[in-house]
Amino acid sequence: MTGRGGRLRTALTVVAAWSALAGTALLGAAPASGAEGATDTAIAPGVEYTQLDIPAAKGVAHAHVLSVDLGDPRVRVDLLYPGAVASRAPVSQLADSRGAVAGVNGDFFNITETQHPGVAATGATVGPAIASGHELKAAVPNGQRFGPALPPGTTTEDVLGVGVDRRARLDSMALDGSVRSREGQWPLGGLNQYALPEGSIGAFTADWGSVSRVRATCGTDTSRAAPCSSDTYEVTVERGRVVSADNTPGSGAIAPGTTVLVGREAGAQQLRKLSMGESVVVRHRLVAEATRIPYRFALGGYPMVVNGSPLPGLDNTTSAVRTAVGIAHDGRRLLLLALDGAPEFRSGLTIAEVAQTMRQLGSEEAFSLDGGGSTTMVAREPGAAAVSVLNHPSGGAERPVPNGIGVFSRP
Repeated sequence: MTGRGGRLRTALTVVAAWSALAGTALLGAAPASGAEGATDTAIAPGVEYTQLDIPAAKGVAHAHVLSVDLGDPRVRVDLLYPGAVASRAPVSQLADSRGAVAGVNGDFFNITETQHPGVAATGATVGPAIASGHELKAAVPNGQRFGPALPPGTTTEDVLGVGVDRRARLDSMALDGSVRSREGQWPLGGLNQYALPEGSIGAFTADWGSVSRVRATCGTDTSRAAPCSSDTYEVTVERGRVVSADNTPGSGAIAPGTTVLVGREAGAQQLRKLSMGESVVVRHRLVAEATRIPYRFALGGYPMVVNGSPLPGLDNTTSAVRTAVGIAHDGRRLLLLALDGAPEFRSGLTIAEVAQTMRQLGSEEAFSLDGGGSTTMVAREPGAAAVSVLNHPSGGAERPVPNGIGVFSRP
Protein backbone atom coordinates (compact mmCIF):
# COMPACT_ATOMS: atom_id res chain seq x y z
CA MET A 1 0.00 0.00 0.00
CA THR A 2 1.29 3.44 -0.84
CA GLY A 3 0.38 6.33 1.46
CA ARG A 4 -3.19 7.58 0.90
CA GLY A 5 -3.52 5.22 -2.03
CA GLY A 6 -3.29 1.56 -2.93
CA ARG A 7 -5.80 -1.06 -1.90
CA LEU A 8 -7.13 0.82 1.14
CA ARG A 9 -8.37 3.73 -0.94
CA THR A 10 -12.10 2.98 -1.18
CA ALA A 11 -13.70 3.93 -4.47
CA LEU A 12 -15.84 7.05 -4.27
CA THR A 13 -18.75 5.02 -5.65
CA VAL A 14 -19.40 4.51 -1.93
CA VAL A 15 -20.72 8.06 -1.93
CA ALA A 16 -23.37 7.29 -4.50
CA ALA A 17 -24.21 3.92 -3.01
CA TRP A 18 -24.93 5.32 0.45
CA SER A 19 -26.50 8.66 -0.44
CA ALA A 20 -30.02 7.30 -0.51
CA LEU A 21 -29.54 5.89 2.98
CA ALA A 22 -28.09 9.01 4.55
CA GLY A 23 -30.05 11.80 2.89
CA THR A 24 -28.51 15.01 1.65
CA ALA A 25 -26.72 15.99 4.84
CA LEU A 26 -23.98 13.36 4.50
CA LEU A 27 -23.22 11.89 1.12
CA GLY A 28 -22.35 8.24 1.40
CA ALA A 29 -22.84 8.08 5.15
CA ALA A 30 -24.14 4.93 6.75
CA PRO A 31 -23.20 3.00 9.86
CA ALA A 32 -19.57 2.05 9.30
CA SER A 33 -20.40 -1.49 10.37
CA GLY A 34 -21.49 -2.05 6.78
CA ALA A 35 -24.67 -0.95 5.03
CA GLU A 36 -26.08 -2.43 1.86
CA GLY A 37 -24.05 -1.25 -1.11
CA ALA A 38 -21.13 -0.04 0.99
CA THR A 39 -17.63 -1.10 0.01
CA ASP A 40 -15.79 -1.12 3.31
CA THR A 41 -12.25 -2.48 3.14
CA ALA A 42 -11.07 -4.99 5.76
CA ILE A 43 -7.89 -3.86 7.47
CA ALA A 44 -7.77 -6.78 9.92
CA PRO A 45 -10.27 -8.99 11.77
CA GLY A 46 -12.87 -6.66 13.26
CA VAL A 47 -11.43 -3.51 11.67
CA GLU A 48 -12.83 -1.90 8.50
CA TYR A 49 -11.99 1.26 6.58
CA THR A 50 -13.99 3.50 4.26
CA GLN A 51 -13.96 7.03 2.84
CA LEU A 52 -16.79 9.54 2.52
CA ASP A 53 -17.44 12.94 0.98
CA ILE A 54 -19.35 15.29 3.28
CA PRO A 55 -21.07 18.42 1.91
CA ALA A 56 -20.62 21.22 4.44
CA ALA A 57 -21.26 24.93 4.82
CA LYS A 58 -17.83 25.87 3.47
CA GLY A 59 -17.39 23.15 0.87
CA VAL A 60 -17.03 19.41 0.60
CA ALA A 61 -14.97 17.67 3.30
CA HIS A 62 -13.45 14.25 2.80
CA ALA A 63 -13.51 11.79 5.71
CA HIS A 64 -11.56 8.64 6.47
CA VAL A 65 -13.41 6.28 8.83
CA LEU A 66 -12.27 3.21 10.73
CA SER A 67 -14.90 0.92 12.25
CA VAL A 68 -13.58 -1.09 15.19
CA ASP A 69 -15.60 -4.03 16.52
CA LEU A 70 -14.85 -4.21 20.26
CA GLY A 71 -17.18 -7.18 20.51
CA ASP A 72 -14.68 -9.23 18.51
CA PRO A 73 -12.33 -10.95 21.01
CA ARG A 74 -9.45 -10.53 18.56
CA VAL A 75 -9.73 -6.72 18.69
CA ARG A 76 -8.67 -4.19 21.30
CA VAL A 77 -7.73 -0.53 21.51
CA ASP A 78 -5.13 1.14 23.69
CA LEU A 79 -3.30 4.41 24.12
CA LEU A 80 -0.47 5.12 21.73
CA TYR A 81 2.24 7.31 23.29
CA PRO A 82 6.03 7.62 23.04
CA GLY A 83 6.75 6.15 26.48
CA ALA A 84 6.64 9.48 28.32
CA VAL A 85 3.84 11.98 28.92
CA ALA A 86 6.02 14.94 27.93
CA SER A 87 7.12 13.61 24.55
CA ARG A 88 5.86 13.48 20.96
CA ALA A 89 6.15 11.30 17.86
CA PRO A 90 4.25 10.87 14.56
CA VAL A 91 1.20 8.60 14.72
CA SER A 92 2.76 6.19 12.23
CA GLN A 93 5.80 5.77 14.46
CA LEU A 94 3.63 5.32 17.56
CA ALA A 95 1.54 2.67 15.80
CA ASP A 96 4.49 0.73 14.36
CA SER A 97 6.36 0.72 17.66
CA ARG A 98 3.39 -1.01 19.31
CA GLY A 99 2.37 -3.27 16.41
CA ALA A 100 -0.99 -1.55 15.96
CA VAL A 101 -2.90 -2.23 12.73
CA ALA A 102 -4.39 1.27 12.71
CA GLY A 103 -4.61 4.47 14.71
CA VAL A 104 -5.48 8.15 14.92
CA ASN A 105 -4.03 11.11 16.81
CA GLY A 106 -5.37 11.90 20.26
CA ASP A 107 -5.75 14.71 22.79
CA PHE A 108 -4.98 18.43 22.48
CA PHE A 109 -1.57 19.33 23.92
CA ASN A 110 0.91 21.96 25.11
CA ILE A 111 2.26 22.66 21.66
CA THR A 112 3.88 26.07 22.22
CA GLU A 113 4.90 28.55 24.93
CA THR A 114 5.09 31.89 23.13
CA GLN A 115 3.32 33.50 26.10
CA HIS A 116 6.12 32.49 28.49
CA PRO A 117 9.47 33.29 26.82
CA GLY A 118 12.23 30.99 28.00
CA VAL A 119 9.84 28.34 29.25
CA ALA A 120 9.94 25.08 27.29
CA ALA A 121 6.75 23.67 25.82
CA THR A 122 6.27 20.20 27.27
CA GLY A 123 4.28 18.50 24.50
CA ALA A 124 2.09 16.98 27.23
CA THR A 125 -1.64 16.54 26.72
CA VAL A 126 -4.50 18.46 28.31
CA GLY A 127 -6.65 15.67 29.71
CA PRO A 128 -6.26 12.45 31.69
CA ALA A 129 -4.55 9.46 30.11
CA ILE A 130 -4.55 5.72 30.86
CA ALA A 131 -2.46 3.19 28.93
CA SER A 132 -2.90 -0.58 29.41
CA GLY A 133 -4.63 0.10 32.73
CA HIS A 134 -1.80 2.32 33.98
CA GLU A 135 -2.77 5.87 35.01
CA LEU A 136 -0.30 8.23 33.32
CA LYS A 137 -1.62 11.70 34.10
CA ALA A 138 -4.49 13.91 35.24
CA ALA A 139 -6.15 16.97 33.65
CA VAL A 140 -4.91 20.56 33.65
CA PRO A 141 -7.28 23.36 34.83
CA ASN A 142 -9.89 24.39 32.24
CA GLY A 143 -8.27 27.78 31.70
CA GLN A 144 -4.92 26.18 30.88
CA ARG A 145 -6.03 24.00 27.97
CA PHE A 146 -4.93 24.26 24.35
CA GLY A 147 -7.51 23.86 21.58
CA PRO A 148 -10.87 25.42 20.74
CA ALA A 149 -13.21 26.63 23.46
CA LEU A 150 -14.89 23.83 25.39
CA PRO A 151 -18.61 23.31 24.74
CA PRO A 152 -20.78 24.47 27.65
CA GLY A 153 -20.86 21.96 30.50
CA THR A 154 -17.69 20.09 29.50
CA THR A 155 -14.30 20.16 31.24
CA THR A 156 -10.71 19.07 30.76
CA GLU A 157 -11.49 16.01 32.91
CA ASP A 158 -13.77 14.52 30.20
CA VAL A 159 -12.44 11.33 28.62
CA LEU A 160 -13.25 8.62 26.16
CA GLY A 161 -12.26 5.25 27.51
CA VAL A 162 -12.61 1.50 27.16
CA GLY A 163 -13.07 -0.54 30.32
CA VAL A 164 -11.84 -4.00 31.21
CA ASP A 165 -15.32 -5.12 30.12
CA ARG A 166 -14.30 -4.11 26.55
CA ARG A 167 -17.03 -1.46 26.32
CA ALA A 168 -16.34 2.13 25.28
CA ARG A 169 -17.76 5.02 27.32
CA LEU A 170 -17.64 8.77 27.76
CA ASP A 171 -16.71 9.65 31.32
CA SER A 172 -15.01 12.21 33.53
CA MET A 173 -11.89 11.50 35.58
CA ALA A 174 -10.81 13.53 38.60
CA LEU A 175 -7.56 13.20 40.49
CA ASP A 176 -7.76 11.92 44.06
CA GLY A 177 -4.43 12.17 45.84
CA SER A 178 -2.53 13.41 48.84
CA VAL A 179 0.91 14.13 50.28
CA ARG A 180 1.30 12.94 53.89
CA SER A 181 4.14 13.59 56.32
CA ARG A 182 4.60 14.40 60.01
CA GLU A 183 3.75 18.00 59.02
CA GLY A 184 0.24 16.94 58.02
CA GLN A 185 -1.65 15.80 54.96
CA TRP A 186 -2.14 18.01 51.88
CA PRO A 187 -4.27 17.37 48.81
CA LEU A 188 -2.51 16.60 45.55
CA GLY A 189 -3.49 19.00 42.76
CA GLY A 190 -1.80 17.40 39.79
CA LEU A 191 -0.20 14.28 38.32
CA ASN A 192 2.28 14.55 35.44
CA GLN A 193 0.57 17.59 33.95
CA TYR A 194 1.97 20.71 32.30
CA ALA A 195 -0.15 23.09 34.41
CA LEU A 196 -0.97 22.89 38.11
CA PRO A 197 -3.91 24.60 39.82
CA GLU A 198 -2.98 27.76 41.68
CA GLY A 199 -1.77 27.11 45.23
CA SER A 200 -1.40 23.37 44.71
CA ILE A 201 1.15 20.56 44.82
CA GLY A 202 1.71 18.33 41.81
CA ALA A 203 3.40 14.93 41.57
CA PHE A 204 5.75 14.01 38.73
CA THR A 205 6.84 10.40 38.25
CA ALA A 206 9.00 8.46 35.80
CA ASP A 207 6.01 8.58 33.39
CA TRP A 208 6.57 12.33 32.89
CA GLY A 209 9.88 12.06 31.05
CA SER A 210 12.83 14.46 31.16
CA VAL A 211 11.26 17.77 30.06
CA SER A 212 11.50 20.77 32.44
CA ARG A 213 8.75 21.04 35.04
CA VAL A 214 8.77 24.88 35.11
CA ARG A 215 5.70 25.12 32.83
CA ALA A 216 3.60 23.51 35.57
CA THR A 217 3.89 26.72 37.62
CA CYS A 218 2.94 29.16 34.81
CA GLY A 219 -0.47 30.68 34.08
CA THR A 220 -3.51 30.57 36.33
CA ASP A 221 -6.67 28.50 36.60
CA THR A 222 -8.44 30.93 34.26
CA SER A 223 -5.63 32.30 32.06
CA ARG A 224 -3.04 30.23 30.26
CA ALA A 225 -1.13 33.41 29.39
CA ALA A 226 -0.75 34.70 32.97
CA PRO A 227 2.86 35.01 34.21
CA CYS A 228 4.71 32.14 35.82
CA SER A 229 4.50 31.98 39.61
CA SER A 230 7.28 33.67 41.57
CA ASP A 231 6.70 31.39 44.57
CA THR A 232 7.66 27.80 43.71
CA TYR A 233 9.38 24.89 45.43
CA GLU A 234 10.36 21.36 44.42
CA VAL A 235 11.02 18.33 46.61
CA THR A 236 12.32 14.96 45.44
CA VAL A 237 11.05 11.92 47.33
CA GLU A 238 13.03 8.72 46.82
CA ARG A 239 11.91 5.47 48.45
CA GLY A 240 9.53 7.42 50.66
CA ARG A 241 12.04 10.01 51.97
CA VAL A 242 13.00 13.55 51.00
CA VAL A 243 16.41 13.51 49.28
CA SER A 244 16.60 17.00 47.74
CA ALA A 245 14.81 20.32 47.44
CA ASP A 246 15.04 23.44 45.27
CA ASN A 247 13.22 26.74 44.82
CA THR A 248 12.95 26.21 41.07
CA PRO A 249 11.34 23.20 39.33
CA GLY A 250 13.98 21.16 37.55
CA SER A 251 14.28 18.81 34.58
CA GLY A 252 15.77 15.44 33.73
CA ALA A 253 14.54 11.88 33.89
CA ILE A 254 12.85 10.74 37.10
CA ALA A 255 13.92 7.31 38.30
CA PRO A 256 11.30 4.59 38.86
CA GLY A 257 10.12 4.69 42.45
CA THR A 258 10.96 8.40 42.76
CA THR A 259 8.39 11.20 42.92
CA VAL A 260 9.15 14.88 42.39
CA LEU A 261 6.69 17.19 44.16
CA VAL A 262 6.27 20.66 42.66
CA GLY A 263 4.43 23.35 44.61
CA ARG A 264 3.26 26.82 43.67
CA GLU A 265 2.12 29.59 46.08
CA ALA A 266 0.42 27.87 49.05
CA GLY A 267 1.64 24.49 47.77
CA ALA A 268 5.23 25.74 47.74
CA GLN A 269 4.88 27.02 51.29
CA GLN A 270 3.65 23.61 52.43
CA LEU A 271 6.53 21.78 50.76
CA ARG A 272 9.06 24.06 52.47
CA LYS A 273 7.99 22.51 55.77
CA LEU A 274 9.51 19.17 54.74
CA SER A 275 13.03 18.34 56.01
CA MET A 276 15.78 16.31 54.38
CA GLY A 277 15.32 12.62 55.16
CA GLU A 278 11.72 13.11 56.27
CA SER A 279 9.27 10.32 55.50
CA VAL A 280 6.65 11.27 52.89
CA VAL A 281 3.81 9.21 51.46
CA VAL A 282 2.39 10.29 48.10
CA ARG A 283 -0.88 8.73 46.96
CA HIS A 284 -2.75 9.31 43.70
CA ARG A 285 -5.45 7.72 41.56
CA LEU A 286 -7.94 8.78 38.89
CA VAL A 287 -11.58 8.49 39.90
CA ALA A 288 -14.16 7.91 37.18
CA GLU A 289 -17.52 9.60 37.59
CA ALA A 290 -19.76 7.32 35.51
CA THR A 291 -18.60 3.78 36.28
CA ARG A 292 -16.70 1.66 38.77
CA ILE A 293 -15.43 -0.61 36.02
CA PRO A 294 -11.66 -0.06 35.68
CA TYR A 295 -10.47 1.53 32.47
CA ARG A 296 -7.86 -0.19 30.36
CA PHE A 297 -7.53 2.83 28.12
CA ALA A 298 -8.63 6.49 28.30
CA LEU A 299 -7.65 9.83 26.80
CA GLY A 300 -8.86 13.41 26.88
CA GLY A 301 -10.75 15.60 24.41
CA TYR A 302 -14.34 16.76 24.76
CA PRO A 303 -17.85 15.35 24.18
CA MET A 304 -19.95 16.42 21.19
CA VAL A 305 -22.80 13.89 21.24
CA VAL A 306 -24.27 12.38 24.41
CA ASN A 307 -27.13 9.85 24.50
CA GLY A 308 -27.71 10.31 20.78
CA SER A 309 -28.04 14.11 20.85
CA PRO A 310 -25.49 16.82 20.05
CA LEU A 311 -24.59 18.95 23.05
CA PRO A 312 -26.13 22.43 23.03
CA GLY A 313 -23.79 25.27 22.15
CA LEU A 314 -21.48 23.39 19.77
CA ASP A 315 -19.57 25.78 17.52
CA ASN A 316 -21.14 26.07 14.07
CA THR A 317 -18.90 28.85 12.77
CA THR A 318 -15.28 27.73 12.65
CA SER A 319 -14.49 25.07 10.05
CA ALA A 320 -11.28 23.04 10.27
CA VAL A 321 -9.74 19.64 9.68
CA ARG A 322 -10.92 17.44 12.57
CA THR A 323 -10.38 14.11 14.31
CA ALA A 324 -13.24 12.48 16.21
CA VAL A 325 -14.29 9.18 17.70
CA GLY A 326 -17.81 7.79 18.01
CA ILE A 327 -19.29 5.07 20.19
CA ALA A 328 -21.91 2.78 18.65
CA HIS A 329 -23.71 -0.49 19.43
CA ASP A 330 -23.93 0.26 23.15
CA GLY A 331 -20.19 0.66 23.49
CA ARG A 332 -19.26 -2.37 21.41
CA ARG A 333 -18.05 -0.43 18.36
CA LEU A 334 -15.75 2.56 17.89
CA LEU A 335 -15.88 4.79 14.82
CA LEU A 336 -12.65 6.72 14.27
CA LEU A 337 -12.90 9.68 11.89
CA ALA A 338 -10.11 11.80 10.42
CA LEU A 339 -10.80 14.51 7.86
CA ASP A 340 -8.50 14.92 4.90
CA GLY A 341 -6.22 17.96 4.90
CA ALA A 342 -5.58 18.09 1.16
CA PRO A 343 -6.02 21.64 -0.25
CA GLU A 344 -9.33 20.84 -1.95
CA PHE A 345 -10.83 19.63 1.37
CA ARG A 346 -8.98 21.81 3.88
CA SER A 347 -12.02 23.96 4.75
CA GLY A 348 -13.13 20.99 6.85
CA LEU A 349 -16.12 20.94 9.20
CA THR A 350 -17.39 22.87 12.18
CA ILE A 351 -17.73 21.00 15.47
CA ALA A 352 -21.51 21.01 15.02
CA GLU A 353 -21.07 19.45 11.57
CA VAL A 354 -18.71 16.81 12.96
CA ALA A 355 -21.27 15.95 15.64
CA GLN A 356 -23.98 15.55 12.99
CA THR A 357 -21.65 13.44 10.85
CA MET A 358 -20.87 11.11 13.75
CA ARG A 359 -24.58 10.69 14.47
CA GLN A 360 -25.27 9.79 10.84
CA LEU A 361 -22.47 7.27 10.94
CA GLY A 362 -24.38 5.56 13.75
CA SER A 363 -22.67 6.98 16.84
CA GLU A 364 -24.68 7.17 20.05
CA GLU A 365 -21.87 9.20 21.68
CA ALA A 366 -19.12 11.24 20.03
CA PHE A 367 -15.89 12.82 21.24
CA SER A 368 -13.67 15.45 19.63
CA LEU A 369 -9.91 14.98 19.50
CA ASP A 370 -7.15 17.33 18.37
CA GLY A 371 -7.45 18.50 14.76
CA GLY A 372 -5.75 20.79 12.26
CA GLY A 373 -2.17 19.75 11.55
CA SER A 374 -2.44 16.96 14.14
CA THR A 375 -5.21 15.07 12.31
CA THR A 376 -3.71 11.79 11.13
CA MET A 377 -5.10 8.33 10.41
CA VAL A 378 -2.84 5.35 9.73
CA ALA A 379 -3.42 1.70 8.90
CA ARG A 380 -1.38 -1.35 7.94
CA GLU A 381 -2.39 -3.37 4.92
CA PRO A 382 -2.47 -7.13 5.61
CA GLY A 383 1.02 -8.45 5.01
CA ALA A 384 2.67 -5.01 5.12
CA ALA A 385 5.57 -4.38 7.48
CA ALA A 386 4.45 -0.89 8.50
CA VAL A 387 1.42 1.38 8.55
CA SER A 388 0.75 4.05 5.93
CA VAL A 389 -0.89 7.43 6.39
CA LEU A 390 -4.41 7.33 4.93
CA ASN A 391 -5.28 11.03 4.97
CA HIS A 392 -3.33 14.07 3.82
CA PRO A 393 -2.15 15.89 6.99
CA SER A 394 -2.97 19.57 6.52
CA GLY A 395 0.61 20.63 7.30
CA GLY A 396 1.95 18.52 4.45
CA ALA A 397 3.51 15.90 6.74
CA GLU A 398 2.72 14.14 10.00
CA ARG A 399 2.92 16.33 13.09
CA PRO A 400 4.53 14.69 16.13
CA VAL A 401 1.81 14.22 18.78
CA PRO A 402 1.86 13.05 22.41
CA ASN A 403 -0.77 10.33 22.15
CA GLY A 404 -3.40 8.64 20.04
CA ILE A 405 -5.78 5.71 19.80
CA GLY A 406 -4.18 2.48 18.66
CA VAL A 407 -6.20 -0.36 17.14
CA PHE A 408 -4.87 -3.88 17.63
CA SER A 409 -6.13 -7.06 15.97
CA ARG A 410 -4.87 -10.62 15.93
CA PRO A 411 -5.76 -13.32 13.38
